[in-house]
Amino acid sequence: MATRLIERFLPDADHRIVHEIRIRAAPDAVLAAAESFDLESLGLVRALFRIRGWLLGAKPLPPHVPRGLVEQMASTGWGTLAVEPGRQRVMGAVTRPWEADVRFQALAPDAFATFAEPGQVKIVWSLEADPDPQRPGGTLFRTETRSCATDASSRRRFRRYWLLFSPGILLIRRVLLPVVRRAAEGEGVPERR
Repeated sequence: MATRLIERFLPDADHRIVHEIRIRAAPDAVLAAAESFDLESLGLVRALFRIRGWLLGAKPLPPHVPRGLVEQMASTGWGTLAVEPGRQRVMGAVTRPWEADVRFQALAPDAFATFAEPGQVKIVWSLEADPDPQRPGGTLFRTETRSCATDASSRRRFRRYWLLFSPGILLIRRVLLPVVRRAAEGEGVPERR
């Protein structure tokens, strides 16, 4: 396995989620499928975003604009922290996820690890495509999300948020992986609704 880029930015996390899947396609094809997949094309994901907003009293979401995952995340404030072409990408932001109308703020890669402004949560997530040691020509695809609050008060607030919203967040990851597998293996993805 290659050096994991996510380790540079948040080696010690309050929360860590890892999901992985084996895919019968080359790593570069798998990563390209993941980066270009329109997550909001799935009705379940749009519904989860709306439920979150409704529970927190957020403004209605803007109409869906079809675009790839990386482009979509960048449009909401996430920044790319590191890329190894064809193998892995790490994106990150600082935020207050418990706010109704959550805003994400990208930081420069060299500032992310040491960022410590109180009242924030640092979040990084990765898309990683490694050659599968059990299946020549295949890929072990992994997505990992890590978070770390910058102070005790934010840690408490994030824990409460996480208790309520982690089931939906985990469900999004579980839905994403099989769709990426189908796209990378050439089986296509569900039609946009």
